[in-house]
Amino acid sequence: MTEQQRAFPRRDAEGRILALGDLLGVSLAGLVIGVLALVLFEWAFATMGAGGFGRTNGWLAVILPLWLFWDDFRAWEFGAARVIAALVAGVIGVVAGLLAAGLAAGLPPLVSGALAAAVFTLAYAVIWFHGVHWLARRTG
Repeated sequence: MTEQQRAFPRRDAEGRILALGDLLGVSLAGLVIGVLALVLFEWAFATMGAGGFGRTNGWLAVILPLWLFWDDFRAWEFGAARVIAALVAGVIGVVAGLLAAGLAAGLPPLVSGALAAAVFTLAYAVIWFHGVHWLARRTG
C-alpha cells in the first residue's frame, strides 16, 4: 500500500474524500476537538475569574469541520455541482443547527451552540457528500 492509500480520510487522486463514513468520522472528530478546546478555554477563564463557565458560543466548535468541508470543496473541479451542493448543504445545515439551538435555548450557550454545531456538521456532511456525487454524475 502506498502512503496515500493509508491516509485517513481516504481520498481519490484529486483529493476528494471517498466515503461518507470517512467524512463523518473526521468532521465529528474535529467537532469533538473544538468542543474540548472551548471547554478548556472556558475553564481557564472561569478559574481566573474572567466570567462564568459556559458562556462562550458553542458554534465555534464547527471551525475544524468547516476546514475539512472547505478542503473537500476545493478538491472537486470547478463547476455547478460543487457550488450547488455546498449551498444547499450549507443552508440546510445552518437551519437545522439553528433549530437545534432553539430547542436547547434553556441550556448555557456553550452547550446549545455545541449541539447546534453537531447538527450542522452531520447535516452538512451527509447532504454535501451525496449531493456533490449525485450532481457530478448528472453534469458530467
